Amino acid sequence: MPDTRSNVFNDFSKLVSDATEMAQGVRREAESVVKAQAERLLSAMDVVSREEFEAVRDMAVAARDDNDRLRKRIETLEAKLGATAGA
Repeated sequence: MPDTRSNVFNDFSKLVSDATEMAQGVRREAESVVKAQAERLLSAMDVVSREEFEAVRDMAVAARDDNDRLRKRIETLEAKLGATAGA
């Protein structure tokens, strides 16, 4: 009799284990489908990638730094020009 109970528990344990593995497989498949659909949607919306965004941001920062440097240079030159014109 105890052997029969053991087999029932073993069978039940195997059933639960198999169901868990199947559920994980379904979850992975669902994640794959959702990811593919999201990528297709974003592609259709013409959304820029993170890498493209960061490259443009870096270019904007460099341009702003150049503008600041050139503004200071112009101010210095204008100050020298003003001092020369005033003398």
